[in-house]
Amino acid sequence: MEVPKNVQHQIAQFQQMQQQAQAITMQKQSVEMQIRETEKALEELKKVEDDSDVYKTAGNLLIKVKKDEMVTELEDKLETLKLREKTVGRQEERIMKRLQEMQASLQEAMQGPGQPGLGT
Repeated sequence: MEVPKNVQHQIAQFQQMQQQAQAITMQKQSVEMQIRETEKALEELKKVEDDSDVYKTAGNLLIKVKKDEMVTELEDKLETLKLREKTVGRQEERIMKRLQEMQASLQEAMQGPGQPGLGT
C-alpha cells in the first residue's frame, strides 16, 4: 500500500513537531536545573555571616562582592528563571496538544476509506 502524498506531508510535519517537543523539553529541564542551582546557592549564601567575604565568578576571575548584593543578584536571577520556566512550560503544553491532534489526524488518514484499520 502506497502512502498518499498528503499523508506523507503530515508525517513529515509530525516528525518535525516531535523534534520541537524534544528541544522544548530539554530547555525546560535546563531551566529547572538552573533554578535548583540558584536556590541552593541562595540557601548557602544566607547561612554566611553578613561580613564574610563572598566571591562570584566573572569568566576566569573571582570577584569579591558584598553579600547583600549577591543575594539580590541571585534573587533576581531566580525570578527571571521562574518566569522562563512558566513560558517554556506553556510552550511544551501547546506542542504536546498539537502533537496529539496531529497523531489523531494521521491515524484517521491512515485508516482512510476502504482501508482496514491499522493496529487493530
